Amino acid sequence: MCYDTDARPPDAPGPAGSATAEDLELTTADGTRFAAYAAHPGAPAHAQLLIYPDVRGLHGFYKHLAMRFAEKGVETVVIDYFGRTAGLSPRDDSFEFMPHVSQLTFPNIISDARAALDYLHQNASLPTFTLGFCMGGTLSILTGTQDLPLSGVIAFYSGMSRRFEGSEGLLLEVAHKVRVPVLGLYGGADQGIPESDVHKLDEELDKAGVEHDIVIYPGAPHSFFDRKAVDFAQESADSWQRVLAFIESHSKQP
Repeated sequence: MCYDTDARPPDAPGPAGSATAEDLELTTADGTRFAAYAAHPGAPAHAQLLIYPDVRGLHGFYKHLAMRFAEKGVETVVIDYFGRTAGLSPRDDSFEFMPHVSQLTFPNIISDARAALDYLHQNASLPTFTLGFCMGGTLSILTGTQDLPLSGVIAFYSGMSRRFEGSEGLLLEVAHKVRVPVLGLYGGADQGIPESDVHKLDEELDKAGVEHDIVIYPGAPHSFFDRKAVDFAQESADSWQRVLAFIESHSKQP
């Protein structure tokens, strides 16, 4: 997993606006209910965001992150992955998530994503992005291969070797099918994601002519984007700037 229970996202740069949040239950087209969390800007939003969490699903780090984005004017929803296998009830640190991760399928994840996007678009269809961490980072980029109303996809330390049942292949095998701009942020000292894989992703997106920005922070570990990772505060600050700039630049009207 990426984050400890008490992990929190670093503060976003600049002033923060007001925001509110709520727990949700969303329903897919096939009637599956799953948990989600929505954060709403106090002022009119200028973009919308779907967050894919890490392997533990919906937990505190991502709820706090959703609020930080809402304070920046981005309507945000975080989804849980385990509505089909673990239900809707809250979970504590004793939750054994890996048996549920092993039952995930890519079609079901995309079905959940569609339900979340429908929720975001029910009142306004603004430029919309996905953002994910670790397994969620992989899913964020894979979502960019689908026919969905997205303006871009963002990934923190997306693994390259996880295969989801029902997908067309590993991330590096299908990167050429991505349809939208990509921002990828990686730690150069991440023991689970070799730099060579990150460079390969960069090359595959180059070959496909996909607009992208792939950033490697030398010496940074997996999960460096954490308020507690004080040694990597500069990398976290730069990541925030890049993510917000990516959303802003791809939200402009042509």
